[in-house]
Amino acid sequence: MKAVCWHGKRNIQVDTVPDPGIINPRDAVIKVNLTAICGSDLHLYNGYIPGMKEGDILGHEFMGEVAEVGPAVTNLKRGDRVVVPFPISCGNCWYCQHDLWSLCDNSNPNSFIMEKTFGDTGAGIFGYSHLYGGYAGGQAEYVRVPYADVGPHKVPESLSDEQVLFLTDIFPTAYQAAENCNINKGDTVAIWGCGPVGLLAIKCAYHLGAEKVVAIDRFPDRLEIARSKCGAEVLNYEECDVSEELHQMTGGRGPDSCIDSVGMEAQGTGLEAAYDNIKQTLRIEQDRPMALRQAIKSCRKGGTLSIPGVYSGFVDKMPMGAVFAKGLTIRTGQTHVQKHLRHLIHLIESGQIDTTFIISHRMALEDAPRGYEIFANKQEDCIKIVMNPGNAYRTLSATPFGTA
Repeated sequence: MKAVCWHGKRNIQVDTVPDPGIINPRDAVIKVNLTAICGSDLHLYNGYIPGMKEGDILGHEFMGEVAEVGPAVTNLKRGDRVVVPFPISCGNCWYCQHDLWSLCDNSNPNSFIMEKTFGDTGAGIFGYSHLYGGYAGGQAEYVRVPYADVGPHKVPESLSDEQVLFLTDIFPTAYQAAENCNINKGDTVAIWGCGPVGLLAIKCAYHLGAEKVVAIDRFPDRLEIARSKCGAEVLNYEECDVSEELHQMTGGRGPDSCIDSVGMEAQGTGLEAAYDNIKQTLRIEQDRPMALRQAIKSCRKGGTLSIPGVYSGFVDKMPMGAVFAKGLTIRTGQTHVQKHLRHLIHLIESGQIDTTFIISHRMALEDAPRGYEIFANKQEDCIKIVMNPGNAYRTLSATPFGTA
């Protein structure tokens, strides 16, 4: 089969690799209908996530049809159309039983690596380094799905593949980010980053009762989508003092909640940005936390910081004194996708939230190297790339938002 494989920093190739098969009784093999490039895949592309090996198959956002099931999988059959949550979860451990699916105790065979680095382990993740289990990803024609009696979720026939694709990661991630803010009616929420998760988080924050959402980015096209498609007020951090502007917009208090949907590769201005860029380049610092520092400074006293953006290790110059003095609550972590699926399917079915507006590019799997390049370099007004291994998408050109 064809698969998108990692061959080193900024070196993505489409290779011919062996077809996956059933290894364990709880496995299934999924024929991939659609797959996407996630913003967190760019951390792999840019070489910032440890534990990658040459030839690793990428991708953790995919949906498709069941091609084969193991003997212990009784809830699925061939031909079922499913979305597959990106965390691989056993369903039986204490964490899965408490809806903490991305913290599964049993699905990461390389848990000892995470335990040494972070003090404990998380769930395995498709296509996201050997730190997270070394599982083959879904940017491929077929993928083996472990614990298939728990993970894959059948989707209504009334919904198209594109309508449900983002249930695998970024829609639940955006929803959990907003839910973690404990939004009360009338709240103001500030969101750093107008990529796919940030844009969907705007929609989710309004759905959960926010009165005002302020979106922060530097790309005019993304800010315009946040304004026109999502109803946010917008700030370009290259053109203003974001913290000062947010305080003026909230009567001097600051936002009730702040969402950092940027993570470890945040950009910034001035000496702070230069400092972080140099230290990350020299591997003295693993992450660039400029957006997070700004959110800490901006958030009102007693407010909440929600961090869906990926961080990989250690950061420098964190204002923990401000976190303490302001009494801030911090909530973060990988998304417990399985917890949110039923509710989010209902939101899509009922027309309350449409996720397809973020799709800017549709292409064939063979075009993945170019797709990674334009996404990483923010070319062609790229927001979200969806790929069809069946080659239905043959062009790299942008298509109208929300159209097939």
